[in-house]
Amino acid sequence: MEILIQEVVERFYSFLWPFTRISALLLAAPLFSLQAVSLRIRIVLALTLTWIIYPTVEWPAIDPLSPEGLKAIFIQAAIGASAGLILQIINAALVVGGQSITASMGLGMANMIDPNLGNVPVLSQFFVICSTLIFLALGGHLMLIKLVLISFTTMPIGADLDIIEIAEQLLRWSIMIFYGALLIALPIIVALLFFNMCLGVITRASPALNIFAIGFPAMIIGGLLVTLVALPAIFQRIETMWMGAFDQVTQLLRIQ
Repeated sequence: MEILIQEVVERFYSFLWPFTRISALLLAAPLFSLQAVSLRIRIVLALTLTWIIYPTVEWPAIDPLSPEGLKAIFIQAAIGASAGLILQIINAALVVGGQSITASMGLGMANMIDPNLGNVPVLSQFFVICSTLIFLALGGHLMLIKLVLISFTTMPIGADLDIIEIAEQLLRWSIMIFYGALLIALPIIVALLFFNMCLGVITRASPALNIFAIGFPAMIIGGLLVTLVALPAIFQRIETMWMGAFDQVTQLLRIQ
């Protein structure tokens, strides 16, 4: 009986390592981190993925309560969370880009409450929804699960990993928040700038004209029309950004 209990404890310890990395990934990754995906669903999904990968890898026998075990748990959580945050940066870029467009159009007061991102403008919410659909259409959820399962071979449990290097790569990739927002918002903002110039000329030519009664509706309608025309290019850029994010995750997990 004592031998059986000891074997169960050792199995539990070895089961803990992949479960920690996968759980941290599901906590931070797009789609899986949404409020609509409840905690129970994440736990069941993490247990299922861990159960699938468990027989294919030989796990080390490390006591999780020892200093070495605590370090290994921290490293596994850092790996999973970093992979998820790299992908979340794309959604952050869309939120920043949508905020810039919304402010230029005069829709700054029309905000929506997103339980995942907070107080988000309407266009940002629309871009995030479209981005999530593109993520699913690309099979991003399957690609992410595949990468994290392969990572147990390329980054085995107990290996001495440089957390600082992982943090540096995450910080370098965070530039995409502003670069991606610029790619999304710049064409529309430039078009809205020409709208403002035209309204300025009209105001100069007819000072008696109530520019506030005409300018705001014109900016909103013009901004929506320009956004509608630019949607195909925006979707293509979002797809490119997702593929770049997956390349970063591949580099992070040292998958060739």
